[in-house]
Amino acid sequence: MFAEIITIGDEILIGQIVDTNSAFISKALNKIGVSVYQITSVQDDKEHILKSLAEAEENADIIILTGGLGPTKDDITKKTIAEYFDDTLVQSESVLANIKHLWETFVKQPLVQVNIDQALVPSKCQVLMNKVGSAPGMWLEKNGKVFVSLPGVPFEMKALITGCVIPKLQEQFHFPYILHKTLLTYGLGESNLASRIEKWEDNLPAYIKLAYLPSLGRVRLRLTAKGTDKAKIEAEINKQVELLLPQIHDIFTGFEDEGSIEEVLADALVSENLTIATAESCTGGKVAERFTAIPGASRYFKGSVVSYATQSKIDVLKVSQDTIDKFSVVSEEVALEMAENARNLFKSDFAISTTGNAGPTKGDGDAEVGTVCLAIVSKEERKAFTFQFGNHRTKVINKAVNKAYELLLKEILKK
Repeated sequence: MFAEIITIGDEILIGQIVDTNSAFISKALNKIGVSVYQITSVQDDKEHILKSLAEAEENADIIILTGGLGPTKDDITKKTIAEYFDDTLVQSESVLANIKHLWETFVKQPLVQVNIDQALVPSKCQVLMNKVGSAPGMWLEKNGKVFVSLPGVPFEMKALITGCVIPKLQEQFHFPYILHKTLLTYGLGESNLASRIEKWEDNLPAYIKLAYLPSLGRVRLRLTAKGTDKAKIEAEINKQVELLLPQIHDIFTGFEDEGSIEEVLADALVSENLTIATAESCTGGKVAERFTAIPGASRYFKGSVVSYATQSKIDVLKVSQDTIDKFSVVSEEVALEMAENARNLFKSDFAISTTGNAGPTKGDGDAEVGTVCLAIVSKEERKAFTFQFGNHRTKVINKAVNKAYELLLKEILKK
């Protein structure tokens, strides 16, 4: 069974906002065995929406729309849907009661007509009550196809998908079982990885598909199986993972459902009762940012110094001027001093540092654009590394951050 997602709004098409709704809906549908055939973004334009609805009806069994349900004149989705279904809009007393409750409880302002008009819905629809907003969800059926219209506000859409749409779809249809298993690897490029596991991939059963998902120094390997026998699918996926792991043991960092590499690293630090600090130059605090994005990071993350300018390395991190003069600011020697002094400053068990030349010019050092030096220091060991990450500034920075986490995880897991 296939679904199509239609997002409505000029703000998506002009790049003003990023369409995160489709990603959430796709994941929710996939979990219950519905494959997304296509995702379409359209303007707030009646003819464009009508055309997209007709095309989606040809392509898919389930059509989910988001956006265009607000109270202003440019929100035309409800009227257009009513036209598509040869229907009229009627006032839903339950929706109006919900709107009044929201206004009395939270808004504390008089209702105006545009808010009351949000209670208008196509007469043929089943209302999906939006308990966290004023625009209702709407469920309609035509020629054996299901059409669901949802508000575009992400938290409202998510509440309706989780609380109403998915349970209702599962109640009405019988879906196949889809299983994804994603392995996380760091430190080997896509082509080299593919070459390494080629024989294993060639022997995969026909109903199991492998996808390579590369991203700046890391590659996710996603195994996908679809069928009616859940036990068989799970057993075969587990078997294939067991066959694969010995071939990638040196670059494997975990499974995606166990969390990102920073979450895996955070769990390792907590379980070993270890702490860490960072000293960053070319990465501009991005290593620290990914640590602190995890709730409870204060248990293991002590702090960071972003010493971007050469003088700040001297003044704040107490890197020796002689070391900089002798080896250059982009050097393993400077990286080691940065990490050592950060560990002492924050009294942490580990510290990691980055110094490099992300471009577009060479800056204070002599190193070629793309050169990055990283150092990891603990009470027992001092290690430094030099890498060449290319000549694209954003790519260099993000590759450096990913490499920092890869190296850190290997060091922590040695404990």
